[in-house]
Formats: sequence, C-alpha cells, structure tokens
Amino acid sequence: MRYFISLGSNLGNRRKYLVRAVSLLKKSRVKIIKASSLYETYPVGFIAQPWFMNRVLEIETDMQPESFLLLVKSIEKSMGRKKAIQNGPRCIDIDILLAENRVVQTEKLQIPHPELANRNFVLVPLNEISPNTVHPVINKKIEELCRLCQDTSAVLLFDEEK
Repeated sequence: MRYFISLGSNLGNRRKYLVRAVSLLKKSRVKIIKASSLYETYPVGFIAQPWFMNRVLEIETDMQPESFLLLVKSIEKSMGRKKAIQNGPRCIDIDILLAENRVVQTEKLQIPHPELANRNFVLVPLNEISPNTVHPVINKKIEELCRLCQDTSAVLLFDEEK
C-alpha cells in the first residue's frame, strides 16, 4: 500500500530526529519511494515554541492503515516522544496524510489527515513530491490545494549550507 506521511521535529537536533525516523521506518518493512526537501516551518496552533523541521515521504508497505498507525506510534515512542501539550513541542511527529485513495474514519485514525488541506507545512512538501495526487475527499489535486490554502504561516526551504 502506498502512503504519504509527514515527519516533523522542533526539539534538539531536529534533522537528526528526522533521519532517525526514516531509518526506523526502513527497518520496519517500509520502502521510501520519494522524500521532499527539508523545510523549516512556523508552529501552528500552539505558537510559543521553536520552529519545526518538516518533510513529507511517499512510502510503500504491506501494512494496512491501522497496523501502520501502530508502527508509527511505536517509532515515535521509541524515539522519546511524550504526550504533553496538544500541538506542543516534540522531538518527532509522524502523521499519515494519505493512504492511496482510501478514506478511513475510526476513533484513532482519520485518513486523509483532517487538517491536510489547511496546513502549508504539509502541503508545500507534499506538492514538491506529488502535485498531481488527488485528495480523495475534496477531490482536488495537491497543487490546487496548495494554491487555495489560506494558511499563511512560513514554510522555508532548509538551507543545508548554514
């Protein structure tokens, strides 16, 4: 099954956390198809916190959405993620954005991610790697959602030369 997932970190060595998350995914029957550039992004929701580093991955795995969610949560926990303030600082955050053209609505899992169309920090990197993917509920391409998004928070390409 093909998924798009977002990775984010705003504590410690943000880039190292993202690299570690990718490594743990690869060790867990997950094939990375495409990876976006790294982006520095302004926090959304709870804004009194450091900027995030984000990226989006297109991946493939034989896991169904519920099983894949369990894997993602176990990776977050193994990396030291602790639940504290909602939308607050975290060493790693892994969200399932899309699962092919499936729509999943359970108590623990919503696919497509319910805020996907409203958040530049996922739309910009998703648009970079898959602009023609269609949101299965809104029925618009990612490139169009990116243009229509009213989120004005900063999403800056990470300068690796800094």
